[in-house]
Amino acid sequence: MASVWATSLVNLPVLSVFFLLLLCLPPGGGQKKKENMLSEKVDQMMEWSSRRSVVRMNGDKFRRFVKAPPRNYSVIVMFTALQPQRQCSVCRQANEEYQVLANSWRYSSAFSNKLFFTVVDYDEGADVFQQLNMNSAPTFMHFPAKGKPKRADTFDLQRIGFASEQLAKWIADRTDVQIRVFRPPNYSGTIALALLVSLVGGLLYLRRNNLEFIYNKTGWAMAALCVVFAMTSGQMWNHIRGPPYAHKNPQNGQVSYIHGSSQAQFVAESHIILLLNAAITMGMVLLNEAATSKGDVGKRRIICLVGLGLVVFFFSFLLSIFRSKYHGYPYSFLIK
Repeated sequence: MASVWATSLVNLPVLSVFFLLLLCLPPGGGQKKKENMLSEKVDQMMEWSSRRSVVRMNGDKFRRFVKAPPRNYSVIVMFTALQPQRQCSVCRQANEEYQVLANSWRYSSAFSNKLFFTVVDYDEGADVFQQLNMNSAPTFMHFPAKGKPKRADTFDLQRIGFASEQLAKWIADRTDVQIRVFRPPNYSGTIALALLVSLVGGLLYLRRNNLEFIYNKTGWAMAALCVVFAMTSGQMWNHIRGPPYAHKNPQNGQVSYIHGSSQAQFVAESHIILLLNAAITMGMVLLNEAATSKGDVGKRRIICLVGLGLVVFFFSFLLSIFRSKYHGYPYSFLIK
């Protein structure tokens, strides 16, 4: 019993010093450090955003300011490959739209430290691409202020396109931040229309004594076909959605001109469809010419064979593209 009391008396000064140290320590030291770290990160992001609407990041900056806690702000990241040797024209087009959106947010009255726009280039942050298992560019991701990104935090670029307005709508769904897109004035359309009107007006003035060409049925038929080809190839969809021209895989450099889904398309794909429709139409015109003309029989036979060949080959090609987009479509002809 005496030994126990002796041990207690020996440990009493040690315990007293320990409790004194606890009393001297400032309350919530860990919380204070966390708040200071968060304040430094926010101030740094605000400073970068004041210089550039889109903050460029490498692997270290991405891990510190986007991935690592603490963080009370959302971050939109565009993963891209803008270096000339990558030859990613889609990346450059998407970057232009992304810059328009970031500038609209940066110079709006609603700008705050709750949302930041950043970019990670493959040549400056290849480790980030590997960390996220990302094998395509451009890709837009939202990193929320709390928690990990969900599936909906990755922008569906292939289906929706990368127009600034579509990106702004997606950001509003993910962050509740409303961004009104302001585009710099573009007078190219107005200038082109003025030139067209001037050209037509000048032509009519020069031919004012002979306007019979206005009643040329072939000319009007060609103009109507051009409009039909443009509409049936998806040009209006391209204008509304703003899809990329094509898709290049940054890992292997393979370029895709046909989208693999029936819900989207590339601009190059609409051009291909337009040419196929034009070739099929040309074949039908030749078949009609061979059947209705009264020229040499041998010549008509050649025209018929050429027209039939155009229709068969290019319709088979068109059907194969349709099958590649609508998986499970059972029919094919010549080309599978």
